[in-house]
Amino acid sequence: SEWRMQLARGWLERDRLSVAEVSERCGYRSEAAFSKAFKRIVGIGPGEFRRVHASRKDTHDLPQED
Repeated sequence: SEWRMQLARGWLERDRLSVAEVSERCGYRSEAAFSKAFKRIVGIGPGEFRRVHASRKDTHDLPQED
């Protein structure tokens, strides 16, 4: 399960796949079951994870002020 969630984190963060697509890639039959497992292992839900990491990436992409 933890290995699948590592893959899921990468897909949510790098590839920006939908939660439904990631759920399917991880072998879950339902998005709800995937979301519950993701939250249990990672500590936050997959949608929130993607939002947090997307906003971090966006701030890293900004030019640095000198």
